[in-house]
Amino acid sequence: MIKNKVALITGGSKGIGYGVAQALMQKGVNVAVTSRSEDAANEAAKHLNDNTLTGAKAIGIAADVRDFKSQEKAIETVISRFGKLDIIIANAGLGRFGSIENLELKDWHDVIDTNLTGVFYSIKAGVEALKKSKGYFITISSLAGTNFFAGGAAYNASKFGVTGFTQAVMLDLRQHGVKVSTIMPGSVSTYFNNNEPGENDAWKIQIEDIGKLVVDLLEMHPRTLPSKIEVRPTTPPSK
Repeated sequence: MIKNKVALITGGSKGIGYGVAQALMQKGVNVAVTSRSEDAANEAAKHLNDNTLTGAKAIGIAADVRDFKSQEKAIETVISRFGKLDIIIANAGLGRFGSIENLELKDWHDVIDTNLTGVFYSIKAGVEALKKSKGYFITISSLAGTNFFAGGAAYNASKFGVTGFTQAVMLDLRQHGVKVSTIMPGSVSTYFNNNEPGENDAWKIQIEDIGKLVVDLLEMHPRTLPSKIEVRPTTPPSK
């Protein structure tokens, strides 16, 4: 039973993070969704609260995963509001793509600081709370975390890093009763990389599918730990 547990979801105002928040609230989990934009975080929380029938509550928090102090404050806000923290979903991420010949320094740092260092900051800030609750830490990596491609130097580096980082953290924290998994999706219907979700995305993984997967992980018997999960569209688009 995960009802009444408390989850923090970074980058939860839209896309995968929002889909995970919806799925958790349908199971009675209280959620905090973060965004660098306070308005976006609060608007997402309002929509979540307006569309749940389980009594679970959502709050929005303005936080930047690239800033450790900001992540610490987000954790403190969750515990102050709900009294505990059971689940961290490290979802916040972005993409900058281009050949190494023209990849800008700023693009490199934006991707690494958000996708990789941001994951480190999220668990570093929340590790004691998760040890106390014997909770769950889930990162959203990507199939790009084991499959490289031209133009993906920054993104591949960040997601390869997240995949390896999460597995090492899993070994660090299992002795404390904290479960750790990474989910590695392929193409998902989100706003990532300026995509506009619509009918043309019907073949892709949907955000509710990732939400269902997170719920399945949380509800699995505690003796079993799927530590690394690859998930991809069943059928690619027809050409």
